[in-house]
Amino acid sequence: MIVNHVKEIMDQQGKSIRGVARETGLAINTVSGLYHDTSKRVDMETLDRFCKHLKVSTGELLEYIEDKETPPE
Repeated sequence: MIVNHVKEIMDQQGKSIRGVARETGLAINTVSGLYHDTSKRVDMETLDRFCKHLKVSTGELLEYIEDKETPPE
């Protein structure tokens, strides 16, 4: 499972969706989708712009946590 930390990071840094969109040149829908964790896919260039702007690594934005397997019934 991928855990999205974009909202937490933006909130900690006092960044707004509109402000990040304006400052990175990304579409507001792109920033909003990542902020609200509704994006299905993320472009590498988008990740690059987020990382540069927020001064974080991709591992800080998105974290992989192994799913716990459900035992067979």
